[in-house]
Amino acid sequence: MNIHHTHPWPRTTEEAIAIQNTLRASVITEDRLGIVHHVAGLDVGFEQQNTIVRAAVAVLSFPGLKLVDHAIARLPVTFPYIPGLLSFREIPALLEALKLLTIEPDLFLVDGQGIAHPRRIGIASHLGVLTDMPAIGVAKSILVGRHAELSQQRGAHTPLIHRGEIIGVALRTRANISPVYISPGHRISLSTAIHYVMACTTKYRLPETTRHAHRLASTLK
Repeated sequence: MNIHHTHPWPRTTEEAIAIQNTLRASVITEDRLGIVHHVAGLDVGFEQQNTIVRAAVAVLSFPGLKLVDHAIARLPVTFPYIPGLLSFREIPALLEALKLLTIEPDLFLVDGQGIAHPRRIGIASHLGVLTDMPAIGVAKSILVGRHAELSQQRGAHTPLIHRGEIIGVALRTRANISPVYISPGHRISLSTAIHYVMACTTKYRLPETTRHAHRLASTLK
């Protein structure tokens, strides 16, 4: 997979926030994606006492959800752990992993936030803009926003609201199990993001894309 867009990688919090404030104007939250034949899960882990980022991409057929390609890349950590700025710690290695793919996905499901972010540009949005790819944020916890109670049935969802704006949903992917938090990343609407997350989720809480990518990103043997 070819990567055509990037930017200088910051060394300070101020530089990182300035980049986010610039890039967020490029985030598209309406459907601009074609037919989806392959979906990709993206996740990262860390090695050598958190000094190395291990980025993994798993490409699955859609709708069959069979693993058809994968890639792993490792790079030294160059940015500290700061909530809201995790993309600067993780995306450089993810971009390297994407370059190694032989099958180009049509849609990214990223372990993290899309626009459900204080500056509306979490890792899924950031990565989507840099690659000009449709992307969805699939997070296991809330970064910003609140939501009402939702029913326990599979597929139930309720808006995630921050500063009076709907930035995503809490989505019950499995009955009686904690929800995941879905937000548009880039080139996809919230309703379409929900559709694809549910279509990629089988009997577990997390989509199969995320499960495959997490296994690849884990340092466990």
